Amino acid sequence: MLLEWVRKYDLYGEQGLKKQSNARVTGQIKEALVKKVVEELIPLPLVAIEHGVSRSALKSWVRLVRQHGYIIFYQQNKRGRPPANMRKSKKTEPQSELEKLQAENERLRAENALLKKVRALVEEREARERMIGRKPSKN
Repeated sequence: MLLEWVRKYDLYGEQGLKKQSNARVTGQIKEALVKKVVEELIPLPLVAIEHGVSRSALKSWVRLVRQHGYIIFYQQNKRGRPPANMRKSKKTEPQSELEKLQAENERLRAENALLKKVRALVEEREARERMIGRKPSKN
């Protein structure tokens, strides 16, 4: 790391030691830098310092080219987090009779399970009130 700082200072002076802005590098520039490292056999740290890119970024570009070729720099990659498909997709086309019945059956099962839970909670509350000696309310 110290050697890298010395090289930056020799090439650019004090300005070379300051933090650089994160500029987007095009595919052509990436390809040219990787070709210098891979084909012209110029040391990777030297290329990184000369062109103002981070050594780790250049190293990952070289690895990508060795795995996938130069075409990897020109493929469109979607940025950001992919959307979550948690919900069921809403169908715009009319449902078949079977799908309608299955949906209704699922809704009724959920409703039945909810009613069972409510009934169990009411019975539990009444049992607790009997143990205390109160009469259950009619609410």
